[in-house]
This record gives sequence, C-alpha cells and structure tokens, in this order.
Amino acid sequence: MKPKKKIVLAYSGGLDTSIILKWLQENYNAEVIAYTADIGQKINKKKIIKNSKVLGVKKVIIENLKDIFVKEYIYPMLRGHALYEGTYLLGTSIARPLIAKRQIAIAKKYKAYAVSHGSTGKGNDQVRFELGYHYFASKIKVIAPWRIWKLNSRTDLIKYAKKNKIAIPKNKRGTPPFSVDDNLFHTSTEGNILENPKNRAPEYIYQRTISPEKASNKGLYLTIGFKNGDPVSVNGKKMSPGNLLQKLNIFAGKNGIGRVDLVENRFIGIKSRGVYETPGGTLLIAAHRAIETVTLDKETMHKKDEIMPKYAKLIYNGYWYSKARLKLQKIVDLKRNKVNGSIKLKLYKGNITIVSRKTKSNAYSMKKVSFEENKTFNKLNVERFINFHKKKLHK
Repeated sequence: MKPKKKIVLAYSGGLDTSIILKWLQENYNAEVIAYTADIGQKINKKKIIKNSKVLGVKKVIIENLKDIFVKEYIYPMLRGHALYEGTYLLGTSIARPLIAKRQIAIAKKYKAYAVSHGSTGKGNDQVRFELGYHYFASKIKVIAPWRIWKLNSRTDLIKYAKKNKIAIPKNKRGTPPFSVDDNLFHTSTEGNILENPKNRAPEYIYQRTISPEKASNKGLYLTIGFKNGDPVSVNGKKMSPGNLLQKLNIFAGKNGIGRVDLVENRFIGIKSRGVYETPGGTLLIAAHRAIETVTLDKETMHKKDEIMPKYAKLIYNGYWYSKARLKLQKIVDLKRNKVNGSIKLKLYKGNITIVSRKTKSNAYSMKKVSFEENKTFNKLNVERFINFHKKKLHK
C-alpha cells in the first residue's frame, strides 16, 4: 500500500486548528503532522497531544523555542527600536517568521509535500507565514484553508465540529469570541466589541497587565544590564533571554505598563483595531534607547531613527528574511559593540522613568557638557558652525 502524503500543520490545539486538521485529512487524504512552536504562549501540552491524537494524528511535535525567539528575533528587532506606525511593538509580526522556518524544517525532515496554517483570509499572518515558507522552500505546496474552504461563518465551523465530534469550548458556541494571540513578547486582542472603535476596551480583556489605577502606590526600581546592545541581566542577575523577558513582563505588568489600544493599517489594506499588551518589551525599548544615548554618537543614533519606520514596516509586512530587512539590520547593528552598561528604571502606575545611566563609554563627556569653564570645548568654533548653516539656508 502506497504511504499517504504528509502535511505539516501549524497547530495550536484550539478549535480552529482542530477543525483545519480534520478538514485537511478529509480533503487531501493525507497524514497530518501537528506542529506547535512554544514561544511563550499559554500552552497546554497535554491538551494539544490529546486533541490531535483523537483526530487521528500519529505525529505531534512541540518545540521549546522561547530562548531562540527572544535572542534571534526579538532582540535584533528591539535594537532597531521598531515601532509600526509609531505605536505597535510588532509582537505578532516577529513570531511568524520563526514558526514558518521551523515548520519548513519539520516538513523537510519528514518529507512532507505541503504545509498549512490557520490564518484567516483577512489578516496579515497569512502573508507572514507564506513569505517565510517561500524563503526556506520556494516550491513547497501551501494550503490556506480559510481562503479556499466553504466554511464561511462561525455557524458553519460549529456544525463541522459537531459533525466530526471535535470538542467545542463554551466560549466558542455563541457570540464570536475575541481573537487572541500571545507569546512571550505580547498578547493581542481583537474582534468582538473591539471592532467598533467607539467602544472602550473592557478591563477584563487584559491578561498580563493590571490597570495603572490599581497598580501599587509605591514605585518599583529595577536595573537592566546591557552587553553588545542586548539585555543580559536584571538587578545584577544574569539570565537567559527567555527568563529575562519573562521577569520583566511580571514587573511591568504589575505596574500597569505596556498597554496600547490602536487602529493599524494592515498590509492587505484593511484597518483593524486591537489592544496589545507588551509589558517587558516596553521596558526594554525604553531602556535600550536610554543606554544608547550615553554610548553612541549622534550620527549613528539619528541614522537608526531615520530608517526605523521602513525597518518596522518590513517586519510588519512579513519581510523578516528579505535582503532589504537584513541590509537595514546591518545599519542597526553597526556599533552595537559599544552599547554596554546599565539603566535604572522606576516603574510607577503605567509610567517608566529613567533614573540613572551607567557605562564605561566615553561617548558622553562630562567635561564638555559642564557649565564650568574648561578648555575641552572651543566656543569660538560655534560661530563658524552657525555661519556655515546660515549659508545652507539659501541652497
């Protein structure tokens, strides 16, 4: 008997991907390999294995990618201070390239002819996944059920699940639920009452931050240490990338830091309203900018700020592996070896205050900035500097 062809599915263990798993089996007469990347999301490994086995899956793969995710994806992005449309810290965007890369690696290992994902036909993630697939295996077949199946409503999905005895969580039975994505870097919440931008986001949707009003009346002080542009310690204690970010998530979340309510312009042309929580990442981007102010020269800092919007847009649009993003990353990292030291922060009711900056770098000269008279700065040069720029006004 000829063995069945294989498909590697990005599988969360939830209702939607369970339906997709069954649908793939029915429509492609294929063996489905359920692949889950553990990048710090809320994950129930027993549930994932149980749900997939019930649906006839022989191979379930769950990989712990938390440290790789932080070190090789989040940290490079944070060095670029990437903010899409000036607000979004790109928590979902940065996760998809890694999942796509590992999915293709699994597909090659088990000689699968296709990969599949559960992204909807209106979202950005379908683009991010598929650009990643293409980069690592340009000829592999990609199956995107939401773009091709005839299950056009939540009612259709529920009927299909009941027919195939797929467990339906209570919150999936009635009103369409919120769409939630989470990983070690962030949590995003979309849909439901958030679709109307007039509606205030209810407090109960927040999962990893408390409201600033309910945060402690006593500020929390902490120190983040940096080496070669990346955070390496919290309060003097060295930590792995994953543990460091998790620790900062807890500190920031308890102090109401990291909430953003925004309307973004999706890559495919639709506006979308979402609520994002990125507590640890919000601390890191503030601390990283602070350490660069005392370690990098003006031209390097300004060049990074100049390219940031384009850099963030490339990540948002799924171009993490593109030559264009890699070219900008070289600019971002040009002098990262100089970014060493520590930043002390005060966290208080949703606010971050820079308390102190410590570094052995000589980029900041106390002698030059001192208001006391000194010979290290020639004030006569300032007149020539001004006259030069007066001439430039007329060019």
